[in-house]
Amino acid sequence: MFYIINILGTIAFAISGVLIAFEKRMDAFGILIIAFVTAVGGGTLRDVLIGSTPVFWMIDISYAYVIILSTIFAIIFRKRLNYLRKSLFLFDTIGIGLYTLIGIEKGLQEGLHPLICVALGTMTASFGGVIRDILCNEIPIIFRRETIYATTCILGGFVYFLLDNFKVDNTIVYVVSGAVIIVTRLLAVKFKISLPNIYKTEF
Repeated sequence: MFYIINILGTIAFAISGVLIAFEKRMDAFGILIIAFVTAVGGGTLRDVLIGSTPVFWMIDISYAYVIILSTIFAIIFRKRLNYLRKSLFLFDTIGIGLYTLIGIEKGLQEGLHPLICVALGTMTASFGGVIRDILCNEIPIIFRRETIYATTCILGGFVYFLLDNFKVDNTIVYVVSGAVIIVTRLLAVKFKISLPNIYKTEF
């Protein structure tokens, strides 16, 4: 289950990277690089911080193959991915849901405190997108007021440990906590929910 989630997250984020690279009209090499850093950037930082080196995608070549195939798929079927913005948003949302779970599991394997595991999950889910946006000359999505991004990862992480505390089956824990992240993000964007603007808060 853990490996499947990892692969699905890699596919979702790789396609997300391809779509934004298309919006920036990059060449084929640029598209592949953006897909790659979006898919493995957060996980690479996570592994470096916990001392798990070589990092995961260097040990298992399958990740490189998955990213390349996902990139080719997105390039071939880009015209069928109607409404690029909506497609980018959907794949990015699925990616953060899956990658949050991966980061939490990695932290648990290292015997880390639940709060640190939630932080690792958030980092795994968010920082590939941060690197992608920086390379594409955009303000990283987690820093934009109009989006709730990392907050959904944190919420999903707490749901994960709440269910785990009640000894719920692992598969159910994965599905429910991942769904909480994805649905919360979708609802936040649909209803324009954002964190309070501290610049307009009076003390």
